[in-house]
This record gives sequence, structure tokens and C-alpha cells, in this order.
Amino acid sequence: SAMLSVELKDGFAGAVRFMDRLELFQRAVSLGDVDSLVMHPGSLIAARQRVYPEARLAEGVGMELIRVSIGLEDVEDLLADLRQALEGGD
Repeated sequence: SAMLSVELKDGFAGAVRFMDRLELFQRAVSLGDVDSLVMHPGSLIAARQRVYPEARLAEGVGMELIRVSIGLEDVEDLLADLRQALEGGD
């Protein structure tokens, strides 16, 4: 399984829109599975700050960052899903 990180130019709002548009990728709090997964680390840190106020985003991890884990689905289907989510055909 491959993992990658991408930063979206529209920041947090763009990251949320992108994740909402995905159809094959499932949201997750950790990566590395046979299913393709997507996570937004900034949201996890923000939620953790409610319990642990000292929790901070790590250097290089902004609200525009998305992490993706590629599973065993057909690569063309995954590429099409990523493409349509980025293009945002609402």
C-alpha cells in the first residue's frame, strides 16, 4: 500500500470539500489497510486540543494537508475518484 500527502491550495475548506467528494476513499484516523483511506491530520489535532490544550500541529502539518493511503482497489477507479474530487463537479 502506498501513502502520500498533499496540500490543497484552498486550505481547510478545500480539504473538507475534497474529502466530501470522494466516493471510494474512506475517512480514517490512521492509514495502512487494504482499503483506500483518507485522513485530515489537522482535524485530529484540533479535536485533541479540546482534551489536551498543549497539542499542536507538527511543523509542516497545516490545515490544508490531506494524507492518503492507497488500498487494493482498481488503480483506474481510484484515479478517477481523486480526479473528480479535485475537479469538484458539484
